Amino acid sequence: MPSREVDKSPEKIRRMFGSIAPWYDFLNRLLSLRLDVSWRRRCTDRLLAAATTVDGPILDVCTGTADLALTLWKRQRERKVFGIDFSPEMIDIGKKKARNTDIELSVGDALNLPFADESFAAVCVAFGLRNVGDTDRGLAEMARVCKPGGVVAVLEFSMPTLPILSGLYRFYFRTVLPQIGQRLAKNRDDAYTYLPESVLQFDDPQHLARRMQNAGLVDIEIRSLTFGAVTLHTGRRSL
Repeated sequence: MPSREVDKSPEKIRRMFGSIAPWYDFLNRLLSLRLDVSWRRRCTDRLLAAATTVDGPILDVCTGTADLALTLWKRQRERKVFGIDFSPEMIDIGKKKARNTDIELSVGDALNLPFADESFAAVCVAFGLRNVGDTDRGLAEMARVCKPGGVVAVLEFSMPTLPILSGLYRFYFRTVLPQIGQRLAKNRDDAYTYLPESVLQFDDPQHLARRMQNAGLVDIEIRSLTFGAVTLHTGRRSL
């Protein structure tokens, strides 16, 4: 029987992530075996390498507690880094973590980014696009605020292609992860049941690449990380 479609209503997403914010960083490290740190570094390195020909700041969409924004800032200091997220609680934690930096964090909607057209040399999102209610509009907004020739990067969970790994991955995501997450970060929205279902129902890498093309991005590259458990997409805003 197919899973019921996950609820991505703005009220649900804001409330759910607000309720797990205090546990968010700890559980990310625990449940990913700290692989999330290396995934963000890979995303950062690729993004910075691809954006060398365009001047301007970097925007991290769905920044959460600012992990990717901080990684971007630490790997380079020439470009200003901005981060935006739907959850005030997440942003509050991110601001504490980024206190001694010039990273600028704010609460905002990924479907209506509060920035002018062509403001950023690079725009990225890590593990957040699948939580946006309208994937196409979210990508279109990221492309809109990106400068011509600039880079858009999407780092997101995906399904391993090897059957044995895919089976283990599904078991871990649907059985182990929700039990650990929900016991530690008790919340009425079952956030750690939502997490695996939102991943399993999200686009496969090829479908997401087509969505990025439809948003006006070109030169799409797909990079599989950790045997396909995570995929990094990059595309360039057409000139």
